[in-house]
Amino acid sequence: MFKQALAICKKDFNSEIRTRYAVNALLMFIIVVISVIKFSLGEDKLSAEMNAGLLWIIIFFATSNGLSRVFVSEEERGTSLVLKLSSRAGSVFLGKLIFNTLLTFIINFLIIFLYIIITGLDIKNLALFSLTIGLGNLGLSAVMTIIAALISKASSKGTLYPVLSFPLLLPLLLASISATTLTIEGTPMGAIAGELQMIASYTIVVVTASFLLFELVWHD
Repeated sequence: MFKQALAICKKDFNSEIRTRYAVNALLMFIIVVISVIKFSLGEDKLSAEMNAGLLWIIIFFATSNGLSRVFVSEEERGTSLVLKLSSRAGSVFLGKLIFNTLLTFIINFLIIFLYIIITGLDIKNLALFSLTIGLGNLGLSAVMTIIAALISKASSKGTLYPVLSFPLLLPLLLASISATTLTIEGTPMGAIAGELQMIASYTIVVVTASFLLFELVWHD
């Protein structure tokens, strides 16, 4: 299963490298959004909570644009049937999840790097900040992957994707914003443990449930 999953992930990466659809569109989106925030603020400084909220809003919309095509592209190219016949459902989900997770990490690295450069954000506890972003990325990728599979055959994919994913991601986003705020302020590990446990628990539940349900969605 894992070998098939890695092959599917590699196929998606090769396709993305050839087309650069997600990367090009997202890079422009990220630069424009962060620049607008900076120009709107001028010399004003945002609180840690506002910075955390803005970061996760940008992350949510950027990943919504970037990860939604992971199954849509298979339908558009007519390769979904080949995948169904040649690969197990679990392998397909795992391969797409690995691809989406890696793409999410790349997207978020660009977002955070550009956000720090443009706004001058000072993160007091970088290690816990990175851990929070990493755990949040895993949960985000799992939800986005199963939602992408659900809407791949719908006529209004662009509208459905954020509408369906936002309610599912709301608990994760709230916990991630809270934990990110504390890491920006330099709060020690003990004070953030509750938020990190919630993010980790959410991620485990979502990944497990998505893996179990994917076969029904994939062969529908």
